[in-house]
Amino acid sequence: MTHIPGIVITGASGRMGQMLIKTVSESDQARLVGVVERKGHDWIGQDVGQAMGGQALGVTVTDDPLEAFAQAQAVIDFTAPEATLEFAALAAQARCVHVIGTTGMSDNQITALEPAARHAVIVRAGNMSLGVNLLVQLTKKVAAALDEDFDIEVIEGHHHHKIDAPSGTALMLGEAAAEGRGVRLADVADRGRDGITGARKRGDIGFHAIRGGDIVGEHDVLFAAPGERIVLRHLATDRAIFARGALKAALWGQGKAPGQYDMVDVLGL
Repeated sequence: MTHIPGIVITGASGRMGQMLIKTVSESDQARLVGVVERKGHDWIGQDVGQAMGGQALGVTVTDDPLEAFAQAQAVIDFTAPEATLEFAALAAQARCVHVIGTTGMSDNQITALEPAARHAVIVRAGNMSLGVNLLVQLTKKVAAALDEDFDIEVIEGHHHHKIDAPSGTALMLGEAAAEGRGVRLADVADRGRDGITGARKRGDIGFHAIRGGDIVGEHDVLFAAPGERIVLRHLATDRAIFARGALKAALWGQGKAPGQYDMVDVLGL
């Protein structure tokens, strides 16, 4: 690569933010040129490497995203939906590739990304790992092959700090199952059972969220029929897989036409 893209990381102090900073700063394919935190954060004005408890990296934490984006060719963003919408507009203004790993976005918030995608590349995925995206494709194929005699349940587990449920990955898997069956997930999703709920509705896709300890990410898709069950499973043991996938997406997006893409596009699946 003759030109090494400059990358900005938002949400610098978070778990994924710090992992992304480490991954980009150690890469020979990208340069860490900026890190962003919310106004008033203790890290503002500090060298990000020292703020993380290590060696100086020569990059100062800022609360001015537009100034940071102006120096970059890509932004990697694992923050919160409201912040992501703000970053999308600014990244489009700077013509940066915007890689979005933020989860918990509503349909309206996802639609609100469209104006930014007319001017810049957006790569958005509920999960950036190769294994999960293969699981999504397998889920779609298995759902298409089996009829509604097979009940579909998506079970996910994450650490106790996670604030949204179901996870973005679980929703990706549910969407894949619904697409395989030729239905809209919104019409068949069952996202909460408590008390006397009655019998399970044929054709529904159920979701269950487990929160505890330091679970990085566990996702099962269960296809259950009388007398047999099929379970598709992905276990993540190191969040570095998400950071590597996000960096791959940022590099892949260089030179692409403006628009919205996902990891299926990045990985050529």
